[in-house]
Amino acid sequence: MIYLIQKYWLYITLILLASIATLSLWPSTYLPSVPGTDKTHHFIAYAALIFPTALKQPKYYLAIVVAFIAFSGAIELIQPYVNRYGEWLDMMANTLGLLCGWLLAKVILYFFQKKA
Repeated sequence: MIYLIQKYWLYITLILLASIATLSLWPSTYLPSVPGTDKTHHFIAYAALIFPTALKQPKYYLAIVVAFIAFSGAIELIQPYVNRYGEWLDMMANTLGLLCGWLLAKVILYFFQKKA
């Protein structure tokens, strides 16, 4: 499974980016109600976003991480223009999600490489 994620990391990441952008900019009145808090959703989305990239660790890995943080900030700045609320706490949840997704990938790689 790890090999599949590493092989298709770019496609998975682009799909996740498009999904996050769509769901973050869609007017909230049209979004379905899902369990959990807004901050939890942000955290999970960005942890999932970084995970394939952290498993693959491409050449410009750190630049990609910075781009994800910038993407997060851009979404928060755009949201007020589409009947949503941009919040700095959302960006903090996004950044914490990126950190935890990265840590999870590192732990998985550590144990996966240890077995091999």
